[in-house]
Amino acid sequence: MADISSLFVTRLYRAPVSDRKPAVDFDELRATCLSVAGDDDAGHDWCEANGYPGYTSYASLSDLPWRFPVFKKLVKALDRHLAAFAEDLEFDLGDRKLVLEDIWINILPEGGVHSGHLHPHSVISGTTYVAMPPGTSAIRFEDPRLPMMMAAPPRKKDARAKMKTFAYVAPEVGEVLLWESWLRHEVPMNMSEENRVSVSFNYRWG
Repeated sequence: MADISSLFVTRLYRAPVSDRKPAVDFDELRATCLSVAGDDDAGHDWCEANGYPGYTSYASLSDLPWRFPVFKKLVKALDRHLAAFAEDLEFDLGDRKLVLEDIWINILPEGGVHSGHLHPHSVISGTTYVAMPPGTSAIRFEDPRLPMMMAAPPRKKDARAKMKTFAYVAPEVGEVLLWESWLRHEVPMNMSEENRVSVSFNYRWG
């Protein structure tokens, strides 16, 4: 009998932020994100200059946990989620830890997209979800082997989730997703009339 096994597994971590302390008030986090977006002229200027839909603080604010207590709490909780994911990944970190490199706000309006990308120079990346109105887009992950599949036939529509070329994940408000930073991903067009709000981050090997 043939023995068919899986090699080189790609892991995705998904959990409520509330599974790890301290508790984070997501209503407060949402209000803070919207307030920051309303005041961050430099961020809006960068978005306009770079054709970025909606708003991101990625290029304008690098100290959100220092400025806002709710972000400080969020980072403490994320640190604990990161530790759990790193253990699952069986990383040998030696005497160095995974430490937060950057954290930023994303506000995606109706019709906005975040095209496919990865996060170079980081080890683990992730997003926590602050507002996901009905009809808003899931996040799409791409099989990292895709560039090598130039002669492969397509997968069946009813293929097992782990065998598909693309995986769509529709998180809920208050959840966090973590993945290794080399995993290419994108956010398809937001079809909701309301804003999709998230907070993304990178961790490096410190």
